[in-house]
Order: sequence, then structure tokens, then C-alpha cells
Amino acid sequence: MTGAMRRPLVMANWKINMDPDQVQPYLQQVIPEVNKDTGADVAIAAQDLYLTQMVKETAGSRLAIAAENAHWTDDGAYTGETSPKALALVGVSYVLVGHFERRKLFNETDERVNLKTKAALKNGLKPIVDLDEDLSAYAKEDKKTIVLKQLKIALEGITAEEMANVAIAYEPTWAIGSGEAASAEQAEKSAEFIRQSLVNLYDQKVADQTRILYGGSVTTENAADFLSQEDIDGILVGKAALKPESFLKLIDIAQETGSASN
Repeated sequence: MTGAMRRPLVMANWKINMDPDQVQPYLQQVIPEVNKDTGADVAIAAQDLYLTQMVKETAGSRLAIAAENAHWTDDGAYTGETSPKALALVGVSYVLVGHFERRKLFNETDERVNLKTKAALKNGLKPIVDLDEDLSAYAKEDKKTIVLKQLKIALEGITAEEMANVAIAYEPTWAIGSGEAASAEQAEKSAEFIRQSLVNLYDQKVADQTRILYGGSVTTENAADFLSQEDIDGILVGKAALKPESFLKLIDIAQETGSASN
């Protein structure tokens, strides 16, 4: 199977940006474009405060809503955390797990990423498992060792059948928010390595079906270069997705890429 048979996924990550009065106008601008469904899946990840509203606003549309994080248990004494069960009941579709900022700023470990991935799957959420490439933290390990370690631990105990609902996001740490993205060729090499690692961890079928996203200073200028790579099946977008106009351009690029490949 080639990348042409994996439907592209464009995901905005608002982080803790956006004021409450910006949410509805943004969605109203984006939904009609997404509903054209000409070759790509689209999702927006937002802070928990907005998720219920966003699910209601997008009801009946093709625009999916994602959480930026979730706990590894459904309920209990975990003040300040968000239950994956509650997210699913509200109608959230995806959840980011192990984003670089969670790892660096909130001490997210590979083991917790694994627990959260399992909890998401148990509740019918589709986890986007983030792998970062913080070379400064691993003085004696090359980047392939780092990425493989994160991948193996994150997916431990997850079956081949469950992998049908898992996507992987590759984000080189130095590119996140820096304005300097990896080259398309660099990103493709890492995505190719991740896919081959999935062959080794599971089998060719799982590797072929798993979407691999690139994240890190994605713009309207470089998105097509990433999306045209054989092993890159989508983009995880931060700053460039904060304005609906630029996010719509990214959706158009992904739709054109997806349509041209099929």
C-alpha cells in the first residue's frame, strides 16, 4: 500500500489560544470547506473549555473535534485532569497524546503516553500519538533510537486491530514554534523509519494503514511539500491554524494532494 491509499488528515492544534467569542466564527468559516470532502479528513484540537461547544457547532459536518490531552483513567481523584470517558461521551473524536509540550513542560513520560493511548482506545477515541525528537535530552542516543524507544513504549500492549484507530505524529522538537520546519526530505526519512518500525512491531498491514503526520512550523508555503511525501499522511498545525483563512488554505492543499493521489 502506498501513501495514496491513506486519506490525509489535517489537524489544527489551537493549544490555549482562542478567546471564547472567536470559536463559533472560526468554525462557521471552516465547516463549509470541510464538507466538500474532496480528499482529506480535518480535525481541530482545542482546550477542554471549548470542546462541548465545538462538538455541538460541528454536529452533522465532516469536521472532527479533538482534545489536546486526556488522563489514563475514566474517573477518580485527579483534580485538574480530563476523563477520556467524558471526552467520548461529549462527542470528541480524537485526542493528542504525548505532545512535545506535554513531555517537556509537564513531565509526560513514555509510560504515561502508553497508558493514555490505551485509555483513549478503550473509550472509542482515536489517539494521535506524538513522537518528539529532543536531541539535547539524549546526548548518547541518535534520533532513530529516541523515536523508536518512544514508539515501542507508547504502543506496548496495543493490538494490531486497535492500531486501525491510531495515528502517529512526528514532531522534531527544534521545529515546533521555531518558524523553521524540517525539510520535506528530512521529515520523509523519519516517517519512513517510523513506518518500517511499525512493520517490525506489528506487520506490513498495520504499517501500511497507519497515518503518519508531520508537525513543526507547518505553513501554507511548505505544507504541499510535506503532504506529497510517500510516508507523510497529514499535518499537525499550530500557529498557521489560528486564523481560519490560513487553515482553509492548508485544507485546500491537503484536499488537492489527496485527490491527486487517488
